[in-house]
Amino acid sequence: MPARPLPAQVDTIVVGSGPSALILSFILSGNIPYYNALKPHPDPILRKKLLQSPSLLDIDGAALTSHFDASRLSYSTQELPVNVLLDTLLRPLVDTNPGEYESCVEWRHDASRRIPHVVLGSSSRPGGQWADNPIAGSLDIGALSYAEMLSLPGYSFEQYFKTTHGDEPLDFYRPTRREVAEYMAAYPSMVKIADSIHLNLEAGDIARVENGFLVGSHNIRCKRLVLASGVFSNFISPGPILKPLVQVPRVPQATKLPLLVIGSGFTAADVILSSPPDQKIIHLFKWNSDRPSPLHACHPRAYPEYASVYRSMKLAASQYLGLQDTRSPLRRRKSNPFGDPRNRDSIYEGFPNTLIRGVVRHDDTFLITLQDIDGKIIERGVSSLEYVIGRRGSLTYLNNLITEELLASNQTISTETAEVSSRTLRSKVEENLEIAPDIFAIGSLTGDSLIRFAFGACVFAAGEIFKRSEQPSRASPDLTVTSPSSFIVPQCSGCHEKDSKNEYIITNGHADLGAHGLPGGRLHYALN
Repeated sequence: MPARPLPAQVDTIVVGSGPSALILSFILSGNIPYYNALKPHPDPILRKKLLQSPSLLDIDGAALTSHFDASRLSYSTQELPVNVLLDTLLRPLVDTNPGEYESCVEWRHDASRRIPHVVLGSSSRPGGQWADNPIAGSLDIGALSYAEMLSLPGYSFEQYFKTTHGDEPLDFYRPTRREVAEYMAAYPSMVKIADSIHLNLEAGDIARVENGFLVGSHNIRCKRLVLASGVFSNFISPGPILKPLVQVPRVPQATKLPLLVIGSGFTAADVILSSPPDQKIIHLFKWNSDRPSPLHACHPRAYPEYASVYRSMKLAASQYLGLQDTRSPLRRRKSNPFGDPRNRDSIYEGFPNTLIRGVVRHDDTFLITLQDIDGKIIERGVSSLEYVIGRRGSLTYLNNLITEELLASNQTISTETAEVSSRTLRSKVEENLEIAPDIFAIGSLTGDSLIRFAFGACVFAAGEIFKRSEQPSRASPDLTVTSPSSFIVPQCSGCHEKDSKNEYIITNGHADLGAHGLPGGRLHYALN
């Protein structure tokens, strides 16, 4: 998107341009979510409650979800209740009865309710981390969530896929990260929110001023501030002992010497999977049977590449830690790290719970000294390093007073670096998503990192913003739209429906979604 001048003042500023920021921008642009009684939710208690107040901007999330724990239906207890609520309305019983129920949400466009706002993103394209590729990972690796779990309102991934491929995606389709990035990039124009999205901007020095906030870096004032910057923008830095390796850039071609990969999760697996087929790998990782790597949940049929990396890690752990391999001999013979059993010993060497005692450079070779769990010293030569033990977000764009206001009770976080994880603000958002007066948190800052669980916080924030921005005496708007293209430009049929009042309705951006999850499990580890 070309650079455009920023307004001097708006009602709301959203910092971040990832999926949650796009969802919120869509709502603030006058697209109001309603419960659709014509497509009733299978939970009779929830259905009865929603009939009393169908506008989802006005809902009492606590009251609507108060029965979830005792319900015979399956509701997640790991995410915020309001995020679970919107997820089940958009995709009823998707984890237990995939495809059986249609979405219960419809989006009604009302131009008179548009809230002036801007979305400030640091990336070159909308999509947050989807727009960036901060690691040496292939964009052609499949996303961790299925396509139906990645859809945003008003223009679903299914619609995008049909436009670009001429057909609908298959059930349980895992789009590549490249496809998701392209979808996110196309989304603002398709739902006509592009004018509110401003990219390649580093927001900074945001301070409270009279009647709102000032973004000092760009001299913009607003009444309300939404934090959507996420918790995945910065990689955790390696310790000083690895400094010699950090200073050497990694080359994309295979090298004769092994690549050193440190990390136990999906990002480490991405680096391994994206390396050239003949690139040797030395992999250092944590192994804890009580708190295993997230890769352990990857079923070989759903996530064969990640299951393969995990098998290699488990084999290394069994060799070094004396773990018993409970698989049958046949399955052991079939297991192989990256598709070729002949290359197991030659390309992958794993070291669980191993310490690095030294790094010495000899020309283009780095000699690393390792100490395993038994105290044995091991030396290996490597060419470069990928240190991927985790990521953090940052709130350094806020001035010290606001940072202290948000983080004062968290003694483990420095207000100088303002690094945040998914747990940093969790206790605050569990009490209220308005984490300080007129400051709202959405997206992975709430602790819920999946796109499917981003909607609830966005709807809550939007509802509060609407209440405070609109005049109490506002007349009832005329929702009739002469052409649906006046607010959205769908690229496939079935994007809109007419109701009995001749009002055009965006059917939820998930019409004919066919959302599926893995029966009996939650293997959706996608980061938003």
